[in-house]
Amino acid sequence: QVQLQESGGRLIQAGDSLRLSCAASGRTFSGSAMGWFRQAPGREREFVAAVSWSGDNAYYADSVKGRFTCTRDNAKNSLYLQMNNLKLEDTAVYYCAAQNGYTGSYFYPRYYNHWGQGTQVTVSS
Repeated sequence: QVQLQESGGRLIQAGDSLRLSCAASGRTFSGSAMGWFRQAPGREREFVAAVSWSGDNAYYADSVKGRFTCTRDNAKNSLYLQMNNLKLEDTAVYYCAAQNGYTGSYFYPRYYNHWGQGTQVTVSS
């Protein structure tokens, strides 16, 4: 059974840094695009960042560009999101997602085949 398990979310102060991890099990995603999405209360799930299967190419939402870095370690079947200079508006449940290969887009939830359960990130002032 394929599983994506996020970890690292917690309560943190604005301006601080946090690193999220996503461990995949059940199959290897070394040939697949992977990404991070987030969902705040009352809002739709939105794209945060994604990385190509090799890790050579990364993509970011404008709201996090320059502050967040998405990386992967295919040897560990894992995905990471380094978040710096966190803002109140970054508060959300963060989800790890993976495609079966590359399905045509990095930016929309419907292009991802596998999802984690999410990890809560709460940024306080």
